[in-house]
Amino acid sequence: MEIKVLGTGCANCKHMEALVKKALQELNLDIRIYKVSDIQEIMRHTTITPGFVVNGKLKHAGMPMPDIDKFKEMIKEEVEQ
Repeated sequence: MEIKVLGTGCANCKHMEALVKKALQELNLDIRIYKVSDIQEIMRHTTITPGFVVNGKLKHAGMPMPDIDKFKEMIKEEVEQ
């Protein structure tokens, strides 16, 4: 499984990364999070940050940011496939 957090380093991007890390901990999954800050790479997925990508699929972009339970749900959807 590949998880990416897309953002240039703003507070919202950092907050999303922290929520995703916590969601993975709560799901007891040891999966590396790739922090993508390159604009060209971000634009392959979305024009709005922060973004959340799982297995190449854009799961969320922009605000408002999902809560931790929603992040867990989005991750579990991909684990179960």
